[in-house]
Amino acid sequence: MRAAVQAVLPWLRGEADQPERPVLAAAVRLSLRTLETLAPGRSVEVRVPPFAAVQCVEGPRHTRGTPPNVVETDPRTWLELATGDLAWTDALDGARVTASGTRADLSHLLPVVRF
Repeated sequence: MRAAVQAVLPWLRGEADQPERPVLAAAVRLSLRTLETLAPGRSVEVRVPPFAAVQCVEGPRHTRGTPPNVVETDPRTWLELATGDLAWTDALDGARVTASGTRADLSHLLPVVRF
């Protein structure tokens, strides 16, 4: 996961063009899997379209329809959150992430990797 995310750091920091889709997808998917490992459970669904969605955080399990606790953002914002380059509150205040539900605050789980 570290290597996959490190490959996109120049783009996140404005030093390079957007990486190719497979490189970006790997960084998003692997960092989301890390979040899933850090916060096992199925009460919150974290979506980063078009690449991945995971369920995490202990609590009531959700099985059908739209989950009551959903976090959704774009790949760049997710990776900035995952690396600590963007604070959770700043992402919410800037409407870069949507979070609904009482368990959808991921601030205590971020960043999932530091460089």
